[in-house]
Amino acid sequence: MVKAILFDFWGTLVENGIFPSPVRQVMFILRLRMPFKDFIVRFEQVMMTKPYDDLNEAFTAVCKEFNVDPQPFIIEKLVGMWNKNELLGKPFLEVVEVLEFLKEKKFKVGLISNTTPTITRVLDKFGMNKHFDAVLYSYDCGLLKTEPEMFKQLCKKLKVKPEEAVMIGDSIPTDIIGARSAGLKAVLLDRRNRREFSPRIISLRDLKSIIEKGELDEFLSHETELNPMGTEE
Repeated sequence: MVKAILFDFWGTLVENGIFPSPVRQVMFILRLRMPFKDFIVRFEQVMMTKPYDDLNEAFTAVCKEFNVDPQPFIIEKLVGMWNKNELLGKPFLEVVEVLEFLKEKKFKVGLISNTTPTITRVLDKFGMNKHFDAVLYSYDCGLLKTEPEMFKQLCKKLKVKPEEAVMIGDSIPTDIIGARSAGLKAVLLDRRNRREFSPRIISLRDLKSIIEKGELDEFLSHETELNPMGTEE
């Protein structure tokens, strides 16, 4: 029986304020030539697993990780881009409605994110903290969502077993693989309706509808098999 619903933040509950995503823009600004899947692992490990004093310090560490000279104009551009995303980011239209619905249905609601401390300002700006029973951020715990332990820690905070929790996120490598590895069920949120995957929704209202119909367990039972690289077979 599902007792808790866990959510990713950016791309799931809150839309980016800039396009392409800020993470991809970091790669462009640093002029890195490597597969994005290789970049993102190293970037998040450096940027999002410790609480830096400020973004200047964080992006200086990122530059050093990728052997880029952290010249002031590069750091300034990175910080400005990151701040613009925070400034313009906002919750998707259905988010508050669905979060309130889940609380009405007595689900415990958790937030789990690979993120910098800027997430707290976005949550405060839109008054979103009240919707969550527990939160866990990578910079606070030193873990990333690719590590099952991060999901297990949030389940402990929510006082539920992993098998009693469902993860909702827009990334297969970080949200789906990590959650499944920790023993949770996981649902892909595919807002652009481009992926062949199961279980999958294209809006959080789909989740609400499934729960209202009493079909959540059946919906979760159909899982696309994944290979070790975190992509569909």
